[in-house]
Amino acid sequence: VQLQASGGGLVQTGGSLRLSCVISGNYRAIYEMAWYRQAPGQQRELVASISTAGSTTYEDSVKGRFTISIDNSGKSVNLQMNSLKPEDAAVYYCNAYIQTPRLIRSTIWGRGTQVTVSS
Repeated sequence: VQLQASGGGLVQTGGSLRLSCVISGNYRAIYEMAWYRQAPGQQRELVASISTAGSTTYEDSVKGRFTISIDNSGKSVNLQMNSLKPEDAAVYYCNAYIQTPRLIRSTIWGRGTQVTVSS
């Protein structure tokens, strides 16, 4: 199972970016998908998560600015980021909590995508 993230880039303060992450491979079910971020010298932190039932959570600093969603296929998780601030700059990683064909629960990580916010 693989996660392929895209959509990072350079944006000015106040601008917007949309990150997407597509899951592929052999799995039985997806329980939850999420976006994390890691700035230089900082620990990786949860930005937003969404269950396949649609329940969402957000890190306090992004509430009202970021929106996480799963597309209709159920295979892509998106993160719409508005009103970006310099402190949002980081490498963003997508994450999926899945059930493998052998009924084992497993966490999958994608490669990161860089988000840079200029002041």
